Amino acid sequence: MGCHEQEDQKLALVATSDDGLDWLEDSISFLAADIDLGWWCDPLPVQQQDDIGSVVAQTLSPPAPQTTSSPLAHASPSIASPAVSSPSTEPMSKKRKSPTHRVSGHSSSNQRRRAEQERPSGGGSKKGGGAGSDRDARWAEQLLSPCAVAVEARNLSRVQHLFYVLGELASFSGDANHRLAAFGLRALSLRLPAAVGPAAAAALKVPDCECPTPSFAGAEPRLFRASLIKFNEVSPWFALPNALANAAIAQLAAWTRGAAAAPRPLHLVDIGVSHGVQWPTLLESLTRVPAGRAPPSVRLTVVGTPPVTPFSASPPGYDFSPHLLRYAKSINLDLEISRAASLDLAHGLCAPDEALVVCLQFRLGHVTAEERTDILRRVKDLKPDLVVLSELDVGGGNVSNAACEIAARLELLWRFLESTSASFKGRDGEDRRLMEAEAGTAVAVTAAGDHGREGWRERMTAAGFEEAPFGGEAVESARSLLRKYDNGWEMSTAPAATGGGGAVALRWKGQPVSFCSLWRPA
Repeated sequence: MGCHEQEDQKLALVATSDDGLDWLEDSISFLAADIDLGWWCDPLPVQQQDDIGSVVAQTLSPPAPQTTSSPLAHASPSIASPAVSSPSTEPMSKKRKSPTHRVSGHSSSNQRRRAEQERPSGGGSKKGGGAGSDRDARWAEQLLSPCAVAVEARNLSRVQHLFYVLGELASFSGDANHRLAAFGLRALSLRLPAAVGPAAAAALKVPDCECPTPSFAGAEPRLFRASLIKFNEVSPWFALPNALANAAIAQLAAWTRGAAAAPRPLHLVDIGVSHGVQWPTLLESLTRVPAGRAPPSVRLTVVGTPPVTPFSASPPGYDFSPHLLRYAKSINLDLEISRAASLDLAHGLCAPDEALVVCLQFRLGHVTAEERTDILRRVKDLKPDLVVLSELDVGGGNVSNAACEIAARLELLWRFLESTSASFKGRDGEDRRLMEAEAGTAVAVTAAGDHGREGWRERMTAAGFEEAPFGGEAVESARSLLRKYDNGWEMSTAPAATGGGGAVALRWKGQPVSFCSLWRPA
């Protein structure tokens, strides 16, 4: 099947010191050039695109009435619809099982064909367009969404048929469609036992769709660190919310209660997914605060709660503290780093004379509603001066069942995969595959719902917080940062209840991706 491939390519990483990340420059030597000029070749032949479209159209056509009483009578691939079992042309069959989607290195022509599928169209995405403008070309979602519905409805024959089609088309290499099909198929296969029961799940023939690239927890530490740096360098997915958070924190650190008041020590409680990559830029900016207003010291407390969520895990042996401490020393900044297994333990590390900031970034959206409510209560008990909340914007709380929830996550994963392909200019390396493997885990997790910006605003208000505005300088700085990335990215601001600019939203091709917002205890 096309879902199983392993590629041993070297990374390419270009790191610069002017963004405050030179504290990790030792990771650059770990990476070697990955020169693959195949993506300069001609795009994927139209015939192959039409073949996939034909398979999808025939697969989703209304099934003929079934006369058998056995739910698995039509589960065998040998009696699947003609679109699947018959040649939906011979070139299509060869393409699906080609080494292009499996192990690279067989031949230069296969490498070029794989790269052709990856090549971004038009040398950059156009702004806007929305999800509907390319909906017809997104065949993976057209197969995965009805498959999710069939899984929840326990329609085993339909599940088996769609699994077979997806198994033939899915691949962890290739374009965003092939990758989405692979991650979606894996998530649905993991969902099977809970949805249809262990016995029925065991009776189904599930294609081999184990991701050949480990997620964060299983990565090699140096590759993990280098991949984080590279991803923030080429994509604003995390970099823009981090930049907004840093700008707000620096503004708070420079603020004093009066002309004669001494600046306060700054305490950062990190409940996020940056793994230390966010902080060098902030530390550097603090050295530029006018004399007499800069914080005399900075304390960073990394909290191990809530439970492990997508992008929050790190491999054994990874520790950013020594690198960050060395960087702080090089810029003459007094930094202390500590770790707390829970917010209760972090409470004991807080001092009354500190300016306390809690960063809740991309964690709460993947925990249960009860866990989220408890975490927000404990955060409020810390009496922070500022809370930074960054979360994915799945588009509101219209998630009525598991199938709708999976469809919403698939939609967001598509934006991740498509934007990442554009960010890496179609290059397929270990850094990109690691980030995509971790992103793919989000499809299978249990989330709490209420994911849209308005849902989060209601929840934060109910927890006893009030929204605070971003400063104009922070917003303009973020706009300037966004210009360095692919032009498919854009940002917008929403009015805060207290006046001024509220949450800042990040969009890909006009569709929501995430938002960053500021809060204070009411």
